[in-house]
Amino acid sequence: MKTKKQKLPKWFKGELYEEGATVQNRFSGEKYELNNVELSMYDMILGATVVVEMSEYPFMATDEVVSQLRRGLDWFRSNNPDAYMALLD
Repeated sequence: MKTKKQKLPKWFKGELYEEGATVQNRFSGEKYELNNVELSMYDMILGATVVVEMSEYPFMATDEVVSQLRRGLDWFRSNNPDAYMALLD
């Protein structure tokens, strides 16, 4: 069975990591192994989530940040649905 080589979309503005890692859901404690591409997207999603959740001032959670968050979640949902369910749902 061939696995699809993942690529980050053109709109992604984060860093592409060289290696993956095991990450843990901050609420459930469930762990999941992510490759370098998935980890890069996951970190971007978490960063955007923090900005949106902690935003005391409307200018901090810009439309661009919210758009990046939504696009990142959509990307993750389609590229690794199991990891999405374990870590982000």
